Amino acid sequence: MPTDIHTLQTELRDGAISRADVIAQAAQHAHQPAADAVFLHTTFDAAAQVAKAADAASRAGKPLHPLAGLPVSVKDLFNIAGEASRAGSPVRSDALAATADATVVRRLRESGAALVGRTNMTEFAFSGVGINPHFGTPVNPADKQVARIPGGSSSGAAVSVALGLAVAGLGSDTGGSIRIPAALCGLTGFKPTARRVPLDGAFPLSYTLDTACAMAQGRRRHPPGHPAPGFAR
Repeated sequence: MPTDIHTLQTELRDGAISRADVIAQAAQHAHQPAADAVFLHTTFDAAAQVAKAADAASRAGKPLHPLAGLPVSVKDLFNIAGEASRAGSPVRSDALAATADATVVRRLRESGAALVGRTNMTEFAFSGVGINPHFGTPVNPADKQVARIPGGSSSGAAVSVALGLAVAGLGSDTGGSIRIPAALCGLTGFKPTARRVPLDGAFPLSYTLDTACAMAQGRRRHPPGHPAPGFAR
């Protein structure tokens, strides 16, 4: 069930859930129809091993990063060693596998995050709508009755977090590609100052405006059934 990282950390400390449980639930939900077109490639098996190692370290009393062992998705814009980055386009179907992680991906690994897969996106990140005619368009989970756009270009990243398939989604923002899907899917998205976060290993849209950033569930401060003002559920 989608939740914010702060709440999840409390549940982990209380022993109500384990990191391995979180990954297992995410992997199970990733096969549901609501998750169609969210991922272009998944790595839940590898993520499960990372989660189990983090659980063992926690039981041993070792200090852990808040993301350690928790599922994080990666937009198809960023290099992951051993995988090809298609940037949401079949034009790059023959792209060579990356030989190294993008800097932001490497930093996630160093934090202990369990990477669960590459998320779908608008082709070449060139739209704020979120539609991809080649690999399908993730459906905004805010409305279960009508298929609505998720926003883009980090469409899969947003839906992966909104569905609870990841606690955070690594994406990018040039003219709204994090902020738009975060707003449409009821998440918190943050675009830091451009160039404060290295873009090494990211497929470019604008060399002057591209920003590597992420989105996650906002910390819940209202009782269940009473959403924060301004957010329809």
